[in-house]
Amino acid sequence: MIGRLFGRGRVDASGHVIDFYEKPGCHLCEDALAVVEAEASRAGAELRRHNILEDKDLQRKYGELIPVVVIDGEQHSTWFVQEARLRQALR
Repeated sequence: MIGRLFGRGRVDASGHVIDFYEKPGCHLCEDALAVVEAEASRAGAELRRHNILEDKDLQRKYGELIPVVVIDGEQHSTWFVQEARLRQALR
């Protein structure tokens, strides 16, 4: 299951939670999101999307790094997402 969540949570099949930090109009974000959505679905992980423009702290933290993928609280990737590496992390 994939969820587009803002402040809500739930438990999914794999138990993994993926936080995806992005902003509108970011072509790298769009490319990475396609990979993240597919792998989250495959693994049964929860996907939470975060628009960094809605939070000044997120803008400061991730502004130059987006997209950023965080799995279970650990930063996994920035700028580009490697499908095989993400799949391995979600096993």
